[in-house]
Amino acid sequence: MSFQVQEYFPGVWHIRDAMGVCMTLLAGDREAVLIDAGYGLEPVRPLIASLTDKPCRLILTHGHHDHALGAMGLDRVWLHPDDLPVYRTYTARAQRQAVLASAAEKGVRTDAADYLTALMPEPEAETGEALELGGLTAEIMPCPGHTPGSLVVYVPEYRLLLTGDDWNPTTWLFFPEALSVADYLKNLRALLADCPFEHALCPHRTALYGREAVEAFLSGLTPECLHRAAPSPEGQAKGVRTGRAVPAPGQELVFDLDKYMEKKT
Repeated sequence: MSFQVQEYFPGVWHIRDAMGVCMTLLAGDREAVLIDAGYGLEPVRPLIASLTDKPCRLILTHGHHDHALGAMGLDRVWLHPDDLPVYRTYTARAQRQAVLASAAEKGVRTDAADYLTALMPEPEAETGEALELGGLTAEIMPCPGHTPGSLVVYVPEYRLLLTGDDWNPTTWLFFPEALSVADYLKNLRALLADCPFEHALCPHRTALYGREAVEAFLSGLTPECLHRAAPSPEGQAKGVRTGRAVPAPGQELVFDLDKYMEKKT
């Protein structure tokens, strides 16, 4: 398998797929849970079996293709209901074709016919609960922002937060389904106020971060920082005028400038 696997804590594996996106496996004494599943260009079921023999469920932090397409070939998946439209759009054939084109450019190969026709499980509703895995707990918490149904996962035994795409060193907030910057920041502030995490793992980096990185990102996103945002090309393909704010060294928020101005006024 081409997955890159790092065990940061006992029973906690952060896994990078061939396209560079990460998922996290939590395995307790009784059960396991996989948080996100990558692009699905390589099946995740053998990966899970290589790391744990416990029954495992899949929970998606949100419905975008780089997190959800790995659910193909699995029987069950859980997702916040508010992200069902996102999931259906980003796992459809058009998005799969775009993934195959991107994978070919990177030299990543898969069976294209199978990839385009594989069935996706219909998600079951996940609105927030604590999963007792046996010596390890996964607290699933809604945190709308990157998408309307975005989830994060807190593991209290290790004071570990799995941020989903609500926080990466480069966080994207310009897809049409993304919340406004104001609503996103409100929800992120509430999360930090309520969740006593000390460590963070995110889907687009393999590193383990300290809480201070997320706090620096949040505290740096002042009105002045957002006002200084430089034009950025990321949204051009979707016809979105995007800006790039730099709230802390090595961190960025790429956001929809027009949506920001509409909410501001």
